[in-house]
Amino acid sequence: MQGKGLIKLVAIILGLICLNELLPTWYAGKVERQATAIAGNNPEKYNKEMARLSKDTLNLGFTKLYYSRAKEREMKLGLDLKGGINVLLEINQRDLVNDLTQYSTNPILLEALDRTDKDQKNSTKNYIENFFTEFANVNKEKGTNLKLADPEIFGNTNLTEIKYNSSDDEVKNIVRRKISASEGAAYEVIRTRIDKMGVTQPNVQRVPGTGRISVEMPGSKDIDRVKKMLATSAKLQFWEVQTVQEVIPYLEQLSTIVPLKADSIGVAKNTNLMNMLQLNSLRSSGVGNIKLSDTAAVNKILNSKVAKDLRPANIKYTQFMWGYKPESTDANNLVLYAIRGNINQKAPVDGAVESARVNYDEMGRVVVDMQMDSKGSKEWKAMTAKNVNKSVAVTLDNVVYTAPNVVNEIPNGRTQISGNFSQEEAQDLVNVLGAGKLPASAKIVQADVVGPSLGQQSIDAGMFSFFIAFLLIVVYIIFYYGGAGVYAVIAMIINLFYIFGIMDSVDATLTLPGIAGIVLSMAMAVDTNVIIYERTKEELFAGKNILQAYKDGFKHALSSIIDGHSTTILTAIVLYIFGTGPIKGFAVTLIIGILMTFFTSVLLSRVMIFARLNKGKGLSVWTPLTKNLFRNVWIDFIGKRKYAYMISAFLTVGSLLSIAVNGFKYGIDFTGGRNYVVKFDKPVDATKTEEALTKMFATEDGKLSAVEAKTLGSGNQLKISTDYLIDDESLKADQTIEQKLYEGLKPNLPANMTLQDFKAADKDHAGIVSSTKVGPTVADDIKTGGTLAVIAALAGIFLYILVRFTKWQFSLGAVAGLAHDAIVILGVYSLLHKYMPFNMEINQDFIAAILTVLGYSINDTVIVFDRIREYLREKKSTTLAGLFDDSISSTLGRTFNTSFTTLLVILAIFIFGGENLRGFMFALLLGIGFGTYSSIFISSAIAYDFLKGKGKEETPHGKTSVDVEVIDKRTKK
Repeated sequence: MQGKGLIKLVAIILGLICLNELLPTWYAGKVERQATAIAGNNPEKYNKEMARLSKDTLNLGFTKLYYSRAKEREMKLGLDLKGGINVLLEINQRDLVNDLTQYSTNPILLEALDRTDKDQKNSTKNYIENFFTEFANVNKEKGTNLKLADPEIFGNTNLTEIKYNSSDDEVKNIVRRKISASEGAAYEVIRTRIDKMGVTQPNVQRVPGTGRISVEMPGSKDIDRVKKMLATSAKLQFWEVQTVQEVIPYLEQLSTIVPLKADSIGVAKNTNLMNMLQLNSLRSSGVGNIKLSDTAAVNKILNSKVAKDLRPANIKYTQFMWGYKPESTDANNLVLYAIRGNINQKAPVDGAVESARVNYDEMGRVVVDMQMDSKGSKEWKAMTAKNVNKSVAVTLDNVVYTAPNVVNEIPNGRTQISGNFSQEEAQDLVNVLGAGKLPASAKIVQADVVGPSLGQQSIDAGMFSFFIAFLLIVVYIIFYYGGAGVYAVIAMIINLFYIFGIMDSVDATLTLPGIAGIVLSMAMAVDTNVIIYERTKEELFAGKNILQAYKDGFKHALSSIIDGHSTTILTAIVLYIFGTGPIKGFAVTLIIGILMTFFTSVLLSRVMIFARLNKGKGLSVWTPLTKNLFRNVWIDFIGKRKYAYMISAFLTVGSLLSIAVNGFKYGIDFTGGRNYVVKFDKPVDATKTEEALTKMFATEDGKLSAVEAKTLGSGNQLKISTDYLIDDESLKADQTIEQKLYEGLKPNLPANMTLQDFKAADKDHAGIVSSTKVGPTVADDIKTGGTLAVIAALAGIFLYILVRFTKWQFSLGAVAGLAHDAIVILGVYSLLHKYMPFNMEINQDFIAAILTVLGYSINDTVIVFDRIREYLREKKSTTLAGLFDDSISSTLGRTFNTSFTTLLVILAIFIFGGENLRGFMFALLLGIGFGTYSSIFISSAIAYDFLKGKGKEETPHGKTSVDVEVIDKRTKK
């Protein structure tokens, strides 16, 4: 065989690379297992054992393994396998534009920015491009002819490269570069903060063109701390504080108006603002001491249009800010401050911190000592001199940490921040200040949180389903193909080794969908071997000796294998481009798996098989039970296509009617909102829980939010979804919802459970085991991306089939079959989503499943089309209908074996793979079944009907080709 030396060399090099990459994972796991075996469940003892064992090294001759280094290099596990947090941070693009314009108050600019903010809710374009469009629109409508290079827009000292005569296109390019640089700076700040937290194997990536940063932190347990560290912009500012006497007349007047305008404000009609302020208990320089339960209502009042229109001149630009946290002596209240603002809301001191450290004041309380840089020191000196015997507020991201009275001028830029800190909170603040501030504020627009217990369950379920699927494949393929099946299994084991090794070498993260991708790759490996062995059997039945039969089997199977692999890789690439998070992981795994499948099952397997055959040894390609299965089977598929059309029409129309009547259950990926998976220590009634939570999630004005509670798997676990506070993406909103969720579920929780325990469930107690948040703008992007992914996949497949088969009729048949499969699956999901005990939402996972089905279905179709193309060249005297029937009938063995083994694999994952994958696998089960059907009865039939009359005259149907088998006795070996 030509090139066998090169294939062996590549196999050996790949093997050594994979071994080198996987050894650290094995060694780190070995050390941790040893420590666990000694320490049991004692964390303190475990840490001591880890410290002792970590000093050991393993010398393998060609490399030395150290635990600390091995831990850094071990295979990355996604948060669905390890627990942790995955967030999508969005940098405030308006802040970036404001900074570049030096916070200009030009009305054209401000209106363009306001319009852009509205556009972003339903736009997939990035912010700055929408801004340029809206700026041009406002400019034209107002007839102002304002240029982007105008000093009131971008032509200022911030952007010295812009000249007075710079064209708008030149300015746009400069601004785009500056925005991109700011996003890059934000990325570096976020990465530095994470490094300071000491997180193992974090994954931080920019999402190009979106102003977003993806952060995955497997193993992180203190979710609130992580969110706060990431979203804090570290915008440290110093403001003058207005007194109660300055603000109280306004607040009293506002209090009389609130009951009259309660509906438009969104609060109850009996709301009394002055009572909420509790001025009699105020002991600081604030203007209110508000109960935590009343803060949301106060926010609505102060931010309402009514309140803003009522403001007198002395507080026109006042900013109302909350204290950092309740005082230790008053844990249920939060102080509200009135901060003296200005027209551009620029702080008198916008502190650039030179250094910060944790310290203690004279009373032993934790504080943060800070030294400003030279510019900040000068500004701080001037501000303290101006405000002697007055209060100044130290704010971080518009939250007041402290508001002390200035005793005297502070000339050296040193100051102290106090705020009822814990040691950890103070250290986090120091870390944030030390990492530098973000160029603009940031908010978490998407978040996935998985508790460590659920992560371990996912690993156990995933590995068990993987083992079951692998065992089923091994047993079946050896049962069906005998000795040749053994070589297929060997190639498959090498394939798995290569997949894991290459994933580790490219630093890919293994996720639960990734495991599904690996298992699907195994199914594709089986498919590849089935195609080769079925062709080899045909050559044997034609009378060829065993060596020649294998040669021709590999030769004739190659075209089908290439076409099948190419279309699957095409859909995987589409998944990677349009998918996010775990879906990208699935796509990466699938691409690696398909490439390695081709190498091991086609090239390496061939080398191994011919090494045996060239020594004169036989190699069976069947067993006594399977030798004659599907042999001499011939069915008049084309003659019966009208029945298939009627069945498909019934399925398609029924699916469309179900979609129209029942609609879908959209996941929060597509609608925005929050999901929580909550575990209980006893079975819980989902309906009663939903009723209780619906009341709990009512807004201030009594409006009810959408709430759904559904049993997930066992009766003691619920999936709870809500759109309550859907437009509020702040950490405070997350905490508010978690508090309400805790209170609403309290009757079903253990009596002594605290909120903190509830938010961090583990294997020993109930609580939130995972949560997901998707903001409305992200949901819109995901929905658009999913739609484009399906369209792109269909278009790509149409073009590929057209190029490979040179006839548009084949492309039309293929795409019609795929559309049929997709519609039927959508119809089933529409019909059953209310009744199935597992997730049947239309979300990112569903889109991934649809695209996977498309890839698999087209692979099946391509095998049939490839045989039709072959017979079109060889069987010139056969009618077109007979030729199609011959082609489909001759590939039935391959179709059955591939579909049957793939269904076995997917069924194993569906049953044993855990709740997270059940909906995904159900879509694949439907898809494989209908995909096999459509390849034979829809795609081929439509291609035939449009090819009919294009070259062959029709004759009555009947069996048009009869094989006369002369089996060489040598093949019986």
